[in-house]
Amino acid sequence: TDTRTARKRRAAHDREVERLRMQLGREPSRAEIAAALHISDGELVQIEASAVTVSSISEEYDEGNTAFASEDPDPFEALCAAEDRDRLVEALGELPDRLKLVLQLFFVEEMNLTEIAAVLDVSVPRVHQLRAKALKDLRALMEAGE
Repeated sequence: TDTRTARKRRAAHDREVERLRMQLGREPSRAEIAAALHISDGELVQIEASAVTVSSISEEYDEGNTAFASEDPDPFEALCAAEDRDRLVEALGELPDRLKLVLQLFFVEEMNLTEIAAVLDVSVPRVHQLRAKALKDLRALMEAGE
């Protein structure tokens, strides 16, 4: 039931749980919560149960309701992603070492073009050209592997 008294008891419970969390630095146990509220374990169960509402799934279900949406990845998309990843690894293996290095420094090491230019001892425009060529070649290799 959702009476004013029940709401007050739940609010006191929630405040006390939060206070205990801060004080203890962890989730408080049921015994700690009951002791802090000066109530029995049975009363604690009643307070916690009063916060639970039950309703019919058929009344609540709606295609647009995100509560029923699955967080799991779509199996087909996961399979395609795995195939794409395998194709990408294969295509990367076919690139010349210098182009592989440019892509690794840019995408994996997250270096900017200026930093990559310093590593390769070339100009920034040259790094830009190398990156563009690496991406173009990589795309062509992946499309050829489809």
